Amino acid sequence: MKPVVRVSILRCPPERFAELRQMAVETDPILRPGIEAMDGLLSFYFGADEATSSLTNVSLWTSLEAAKQMETFQPMLDLGKSFSEKGATFERPVMNYATLWQLTGSASSDEASS
Repeated sequence: MKPVVRVSILRCPPERFAELRQMAVETDPILRPGIEAMDGLLSFYFGADEATSSLTNVSLWTSLEAAKQMETFQPMLDLGKSFSEKGATFERPVMNYATLWQLTGSASSDEASS
């Protein structure tokens, strides 16, 4: 079975970007333990793009059912409210993409040997 790519995008006013980016950094110890414990997680990334005033969660899961665990993950839902109160908007629905094909770059094998 091919993995499912889950993409969640948050947008914010440019003048709030630095604050929301810092908030995102601070979510790591709150979110990490619960996400790491979820069945079917392959990888998870939280990223920021100042040019578009956006933050994103991109994760890779073994199945759609596994990816959808994020829909009811209460710590993430609670933090979403905090971001919204600071002017963030979330693109809805969250996208869960079926993998059509995949590529692994040469850097991934370098990281594995480090």
